[in-house]
Amino acid sequence: MTAESSAPSFDYEAMLKSLPTKCGVYRMLDANGKVLYVGKARNLKNRVTSYFRAGGLASKTIALMSKTRDVQVTALNSEVEALILEQTFIKNERPPYNVILRDDKSYPFILFSHHKYPSISFHRGAKRHIGQYFGPYPSAKATRDTIQILQKLFRLRTCDDTFFNNRTRPCLQYQIGRCSGSCVLDVDTEAYQADLQLAEMFLRGKSEDVLNEFKRQMNSASENLEFERAAVLRDQITDLVRVQQAQYVETSTGSADVFGIATSGRYVCIQGIFIRDGRMLGHRTWYPRNEINQDDDEMLAAFLAQYYVGGIDRDLPREILTSVPIEDEDTLQRALTDLAQHRVVVSSHGITQRARWLKLIRENTELALSAYMDKRRNVFERYAELQEALGLDDVPQRMECFDVSHSQGEATVASCVVFDNEGPVSSDYRRFNIKTAVEGDDYGAMAEAINRHYTKLKSNAHNLPDILLIDGGLGQLHRVMEVLTELQIDSIIVLGISKGEGRRAINDTVWTTDDQALNLAPNSGALHLLQQLRDEAHRFAITGHRNRRQKQRRKSELDGIVGVGPKRKRELLTHFGSVASIKGASIEELGKVPGVSTTLAREIYGVFHDS
Repeated sequence: MTAESSAPSFDYEAMLKSLPTKCGVYRMLDANGKVLYVGKARNLKNRVTSYFRAGGLASKTIALMSKTRDVQVTALNSEVEALILEQTFIKNERPPYNVILRDDKSYPFILFSHHKYPSISFHRGAKRHIGQYFGPYPSAKATRDTIQILQKLFRLRTCDDTFFNNRTRPCLQYQIGRCSGSCVLDVDTEAYQADLQLAEMFLRGKSEDVLNEFKRQMNSASENLEFERAAVLRDQITDLVRVQQAQYVETSTGSADVFGIATSGRYVCIQGIFIRDGRMLGHRTWYPRNEINQDDDEMLAAFLAQYYVGGIDRDLPREILTSVPIEDEDTLQRALTDLAQHRVVVSSHGITQRARWLKLIRENTELALSAYMDKRRNVFERYAELQEALGLDDVPQRMECFDVSHSQGEATVASCVVFDNEGPVSSDYRRFNIKTAVEGDDYGAMAEAINRHYTKLKSNAHNLPDILLIDGGLGQLHRVMEVLTELQIDSIIVLGISKGEGRRAINDTVWTTDDQALNLAPNSGALHLLQQLRDEAHRFAITGHRNRRQKQRRKSELDGIVGVGPKRKRELLTHFGSVASIKGASIEELGKVPGVSTTLAREIYGVFHDS
């Protein structure tokens, strides 16, 4: 593509002349007014003009400019304001050419409940419960691992209050030495609170103080000839030392978030490790898209801005280390300092301990990227094998698979899962609660789901898949083809995959629309790809079916009766004991229930007795 072909088809020269030289934010829009890209600039005029130069643009930037039909700018007073507004726009608009951090979940905490014997629990979301919160932790796994450590070291309960109040004997956690059994045993409150305080110290990074306290208690127990208690404390000391060795990056005090980036072509890996008081809480890995060929420093700067400024509330440390010097480091540093209400240093340099942290993140990020690329390469090779097996001119870009799940016709659910060249596209997954097909009719259920899905795709002008896979044999395949013919869709390659003898994967058969079995070896990558797609559709369908079945079984026959809400339903069940007894009651008996008038009694009686 030449530089001239990248020139946008709108009169941009007048717009460029009117741009201010102040700092601010610019947004590039397509013909429909959709935001394609959001950026910030110290000098709006210089930065936006650089996109319209005659040559020297990267290929993906040329692609961006070929779609751009308007540029909107917002001038601001400071670079920090520009950074914050840029992240607000990115969060709200989610432009396709920006680095998008798909990380909307709130981070988890550990909650110590407000109770005579407080419990420790995993918590995510608004802090509505009374108690002490510790965190946030970088991942759910890191949080649960820490809770297990607390159980092992301090024998604190993890059950909720309802479970605690209704126990008659200690649970398994007590049997394996992970709980003191305070639900039924006479556990000294002060001793439990002392263990709780040690757990708090551990979470605050004071594990050396905890270790010294354990040693003091062990020596005291030995002197008092309490050898069993001394042995328990000795084991706790051993466990704590092991935890220190496993969790401490370096024996020191230091708190920092350390980020590394590795790139190879279009693949990008960003990894973060989170250290508090010398203890590594955990790590996270992200694989953002690099749509406009940004350099490593630009990518990491954009990522950190979204992670801390444009995302959910974060636990901001006093130091953020990066494996490469990032773009606009001073601006990000000032923005984070304002956000945290304490000084935050952003740096790519360190000596001794911090240098080791940076070396660690660089090595781990490179390893993660290498593993990610190997996995993606394997997926692409499978697609290439499928292309060869089907005799296609091009590698398939999108595949969809349908499956149906039910229990003897009850709560039938059909699923549609989507794969592209990089694997599952979970955002495009769909479930269909089957409404019109006869219960137990798998062919009818599949036809209904196919009809609903592709009617919607055609009406919304969405792209159709290259390959449609059906979990079933020739009968299912023929029924699906009938539906697609009615919809006048003939551009999709349709395959069926059926279980063979013994329902073993090695005996699976792939069918084509001309009733022929596709010749695929049991170790074929193409077959493995289709089996993976089929198994994912089955998993997604059966999960939806179970949820729907459970929801239906929670319903009562009293639901839907006009005038019978939750309170009257409770009164009826309390008075009669069961729905069967309500069905057998007369109008006079129904009228004796508190809150049930004679008119309502007739209504209830009529529901169960009128033909």
